[in-house]
Amino acid sequence: KQSTGSSGINAEYGVKKVSAITSRQQCQGLKISVKTRGCNGLTYILDYADYAAKFDEVVEQDGVKVFIDSKALMTLIGTEMDYTTDKLASEFVFNNPNVKGTCG
Repeated sequence: KQSTGSSGINAEYGVKKVSAITSRQQCQGLKISVKTRGCNGLTYILDYADYAAKFDEVVEQDGVKVFIDSKALMTLIGTEMDYTTDKLASEFVFNNPNVKGTCG
């Protein structure tokens, strides 16, 4: 199933970083899943992927594919993924409107 509206890769930095990672790893895209833990109850898991599992959602933007695990789909609806770099860290950042609170 292809989609471009339920969740997405935000800003050019997120798209460029996913593109660079998938090119370097020679995979089709990144797969996002969610585990329950932490202060807000969610930890985002990223992994390399060559295909979507049977019920996974495929989000494609500017030629970059992100596969969303079917079990995480309802949690990730409306979430935007970006990539930030500052003096202390370089990381993917998830802006998830479904999260009620976070630590710190």
